[in-house]
Amino acid sequence: MVANKQKSTKRKAPAASEQKNVEKLAPKLSAKKSQPDGEDSASDYYESDEENLLTNINNENDEDSSDSEGEGYDSQAEGSEDEVQSFDSVDSDFEDQSGEDESEPEEDNEGQDSADDVNSDSSPEPDDEDDSDDELEFEEDVAEPAKPKALAKPGRSLKVRVSTQPDEQIENEDDDETAQLLKAAEQEDEKLADIDSVLEQTEVKTRGVGVLGPESKSRLKEDEYAAGDTSDEEDIRNTVGNIPMHWYDEYKHIGYDWDGNKLIKPPKSDAIDDFIKKMEDPNFWRTVKDPQTGQNVILSDEDIGLIKRIMSGSNPDVHYNDYEPWIEWFSSEVEKMPIRNIPDHKRSFLPSKSEKQKIGRLVHALKMGWIKTRAETEKLAALKKGPKFYMAWDTDHGREEMRRIHDHVVAPKRALPGHAESYNPPPEYLFNERELVEWNSHEEEPWKRKLHYIPQKYNSLREVPYYDKYIRERFLRCLDLYLCPRGKRTRVTVGPEYLIPKLPSPRDLQPFPTLQNLIYKGHTDMIRSISMEPKGEYLVSGSDDQTVKIWEISTARCIQTIQTGDIVRSVAWCPNSKISLIAVATGKRLLLINSKVGDSLIVKKTDDLLVEAPKSEVVDNERITTAVQWVEVSEDERKAGVRIVIDHFKEVKQVTWHGRGDYFATVMPEAANRSVLIHQLSKRRSQLPFSKSKGLIQCVLFHPVKPCLFVATQRHVRVYDLVKQELLKKLFPSCKWISSMAIHPKGDNLLVATYEKKMMWFDLDLSTRPYQQLKLHYSAVRNVAFHLRYPLFASASDDRSVIVSHGMVYNDLLQNPLIVPLRRLEHHDRVNDFGVFDVVFHPTQPWLFSSGADHTIRLFT
Repeated sequence: MVANKQKSTKRKAPAASEQKNVEKLAPKLSAKKSQPDGEDSASDYYESDEENLLTNINNENDEDSSDSEGEGYDSQAEGSEDEVQSFDSVDSDFEDQSGEDESEPEEDNEGQDSADDVNSDSSPEPDDEDDSDDELEFEEDVAEPAKPKALAKPGRSLKVRVSTQPDEQIENEDDDETAQLLKAAEQEDEKLADIDSVLEQTEVKTRGVGVLGPESKSRLKEDEYAAGDTSDEEDIRNTVGNIPMHWYDEYKHIGYDWDGNKLIKPPKSDAIDDFIKKMEDPNFWRTVKDPQTGQNVILSDEDIGLIKRIMSGSNPDVHYNDYEPWIEWFSSEVEKMPIRNIPDHKRSFLPSKSEKQKIGRLVHALKMGWIKTRAETEKLAALKKGPKFYMAWDTDHGREEMRRIHDHVVAPKRALPGHAESYNPPPEYLFNERELVEWNSHEEEPWKRKLHYIPQKYNSLREVPYYDKYIRERFLRCLDLYLCPRGKRTRVTVGPEYLIPKLPSPRDLQPFPTLQNLIYKGHTDMIRSISMEPKGEYLVSGSDDQTVKIWEISTARCIQTIQTGDIVRSVAWCPNSKISLIAVATGKRLLLINSKVGDSLIVKKTDDLLVEAPKSEVVDNERITTAVQWVEVSEDERKAGVRIVIDHFKEVKQVTWHGRGDYFATVMPEAANRSVLIHQLSKRRSQLPFSKSKGLIQCVLFHPVKPCLFVATQRHVRVYDLVKQELLKKLFPSCKWISSMAIHPKGDNLLVATYEKKMMWFDLDLSTRPYQQLKLHYSAVRNVAFHLRYPLFASASDDRSVIVSHGMVYNDLLQNPLIVPLRRLEHHDRVNDFGVFDVVFHPTQPWLFSSGADHTIRLFT
């Protein structure tokens, strides 16, 4: 049992009304005894109350008789009506699981000894029980006894702890009264003996599992709900209800009992403790853990049998018969008359065509000698058994085998003459003027001629002249036969399927985009760039028709159109979901636009953030101020949603955001050493990271995790550390013109697209050379993109196709990435030799968006 900390509380001695209440309690207790044992579990409570109450009084009288002689009572209680009577206070402590009851009485203010508190447990509790003691508590000046806090468990008497402080009358009791009380208690014990025998037959729950006593096994077939018992009356120690218990993983307790006290988790055992229990405990295999209380529960044989029947798919009821008596639906007796009075078909009297064909094939095989008769087989066997004759001198036969070169290779034979070598060839074999000029042009390169002679036509064989090259050709043939070395070469029997690595089936790599779902129409010119909102609800697109459109993804509806006044070459949605901002590169300007979609609080917060420029005392140098300027926004543009305008001195080709959403970079390929600019939104400042020109810069990219910047020129990709401001490495794609690049979300792999129909996959930890080259497109590759969650990447090309591929990057550094092309999506139309410009994945779903020169955006799911 769990230890209970008991505190003695001082109260006045019972008045005459209180004694009457105690007398009223006795007939109620006896009335409860007379009720049947199946009506209510509260009857057990009152019976045990009476028994324990009598026992407490008897024990108390013995102690009081000795205490009254040795020690006095409280000074306030002597000679007055303020006599103190103390009752135990119920305090369940679930931390102690040793299974023993400890009573720790508290001393009162004047140091009085704690002999007044009596712990009257009538019977020792089992060690494996950890329920808190159920106690009955009486209050002062109450006409009727208070109801118990928790009902007693069936088959177990409820313990009542009542400690009374003796008054003056009890101090002066003599031994006769004590003997009368003991005799009354013995009579009550005899009356309760019959009730205890009935209670022992009821079912006892041990840690949530029903265990029946030996006397009640004969009553297994009785209905447990016949007496009105329901599941609502069961004693469930954990009262949190039917909730996921993992909610309590981070707490020390696992729930609460009916008194509101915490149920402390039992100590967790490690693998060594489990192994020791497995070796020593014979019931380890049938022990499970109760998720509500965290206690170990030993399953009974009936529970194990029920589990086995459920797992095998049979009926959980043991007495259920799966094999009912067989009902013979059809008679087994043979009928004398046919059931179906239908005559047989004509084909049943004719020979089978298939058998006729089989016999024909066998006859043909006998004629051809492929199948031997028994006589022929016996004759051949007899010839094999007879004597064998052979040549004594094998010189006349097999000369090739007796030569010096045993592994002789026969010289190749000359080709037979064709129609063109005839003296009277058909007209189509004669040369025309063009073919004759071509034949004469290869005089210095005779091996390029189709024929080594000019076909000619004669009327008769007598007119054919002597062939002047005959002796030379014969001489070369003799040299070829005599001097040309020859040897046997074993052909490699390796097929092309063995040279190609085995790749998994695309069915095993699902999900990936396969079908076209929606088409977003509204632009009137080619769409160069698209970008996704971080939450995946909206899409922004920039077109050559000098507009930026914001689309709702689920409905393909254009929510907002913003005029920019110049060609939009790049758009990028801010990856920070706490602000609603879009960066648009149009002409020489960079616009920061509030999208005004989504959460209105975020939209208002974005406007408040950008309403005023922060004051800065740092003065930019002339090199920066001549390259870029932060300009005030006009009223018309502010109404359209533009919040910040950044003017550049050259045309801006690309804009890209840092992962945290405060920094963004712009690329001006024509600006030489000032091609790359990095802007900070919070301070509204710009900086030039490079002082020298490294080439014609095409695009830049921020690392998703580290403070690194990828800069792609026409032929190389350089990786810079922004903190140390130094070059980390230089990648060599082995191409002539890079178009774009994308980095894996983990940051260890880079995908580079080129205008030469190729894609290069770089493993940044492996080498500066491409790990793999992908030649999947038939035209220039415009853009590539990685998915943030799924192992997918896509590429867009001018051959109007979008190719979706599987790119799995493993956590094991020794395992190479797995790259498998999955699906080619050809739905865009080609306009002026332009196909698909941009691709982007949905942030959470395996969906793909593509924009092309046919003025449309397409969604593939």
